[in-house]
Amino acid sequence: MKIVLNPPENEWELLFRRSEMEKAWIEEKVRNILTRVRSEGDNALFEFSEKYDGVRPENLKVSIEEISESAKLVPQELKDAISVAKENIEKFHSAQLFEEPVTETSAGVKCWRKNVAIGRVGIYVPGGSAPLFSTVLMLAVPAKIAGCQEIIMCTPPNSEGKVNPLMLYTAFITGVTSVYRCGGAQAIAAMAFGTESIPGVDKIFGPGNQYVTKAKEMVQVYGVPVDMPAGPSELLIIADETGDPEFIAADLLSQAEHGIDSQVFLLTNSEAMTGRVRDQVNKQVQQLPRKDIALKALEHSALVWLSSISECIRFSNLYAPEHLIIATSDPESVAAEVVNAGSVFLGNYSCESAGDYATGTNHTLPTSGFARNFSGVSVESFMKKISFQEVTAEGIKNIGPVVELMAEAEMLAGHKNGVSVRLNRLKNV
Repeated sequence: MKIVLNPPENEWELLFRRSEMEKAWIEEKVRNILTRVRSEGDNALFEFSEKYDGVRPENLKVSIEEISESAKLVPQELKDAISVAKENIEKFHSAQLFEEPVTETSAGVKCWRKNVAIGRVGIYVPGGSAPLFSTVLMLAVPAKIAGCQEIIMCTPPNSEGKVNPLMLYTAFITGVTSVYRCGGAQAIAAMAFGTESIPGVDKIFGPGNQYVTKAKEMVQVYGVPVDMPAGPSELLIIADETGDPEFIAADLLSQAEHGIDSQVFLLTNSEAMTGRVRDQVNKQVQQLPRKDIALKALEHSALVWLSSISECIRFSNLYAPEHLIIATSDPESVAAEVVNAGSVFLGNYSCESAGDYATGTNHTLPTSGFARNFSGVSVESFMKKISFQEVTAEGIKNIGPVVELMAEAEMLAGHKNGVSVRLNRLKNV
């Protein structure tokens, strides 16, 4: 993992450039997948599963019996841990439910909004190199709290054509209504367009690799909304001399092991810290089962010394990390300056892993700099808001003349007349 000492600000953008495949190549490949799934349905899904997952499943939908059997294959201790995480996620997300008050904007004019759950949502859960059952919690729990009637889940099958029992158990306890063994960009296409087996959905959620992210981007052209761009994992840590090198290294590696296209940074105003953390990274990475993946991710990551914590914050806000850890003597004051980040962790003991699993916040977050203009998944993500207004006779008298003048200025006589006929009627009352 390279150390970069006091890079000039005009070189920051080059330093934090994300790892990505050649865009034209990946777009062409994903477009072909979308086109074939849209026109060929299940046949294309079976073919892509054989090609990319190494197995041609007998059927795409996971049976109720297979889901029920999954509970027997999960150790009770792990079930208990999942239960704790689920409860914390429910607490945090339930607090996001509230009714907006009715606002009287003028005398006789009332306006309000109503939350309505999206009817059928699709959640994509990566499961190729690791069974990310925690993502099932992060997506299905808020969808259920929001009141979605159908929650369908797509996840890749293993080499035997089965879905990991942890995935199925978590789907069962969180209220997922159906599970399909289908992964990659083809799963996004299936949920967007619908096939003989997989129903089309009203909105797609979930993280994934660059193929999945590109597919989510491209299906929006067909009128299918998605949660956000959520691609390769990333973590940035701001630390001063009070940071713990062992903790920092562990956190960097916790994200680096996600995938070879993950990216991690340490920003510090302590030059000595960069060397200490590098030594810890080199030591700890040898103990990881996913060492080879982590080492690849570290090739496009860095330990960066900057002259001040203020510079570190400025760098971080430009990078807009998915995850941001602040390990300084006064993390609250540093956090007050954060304007671009998906999720922020304060203090030496607030490890990113805790947020990934059990603090209660959502770990489905914007990546690739999209934290500049996107939020992470919340209960609101699974809802739409319908606005209402009620105008009484008194109200139309108050705002009617305003509307008439504005409509006339826009040369929309029909709009003006919609008010005028009512005002004329009231003159005769």
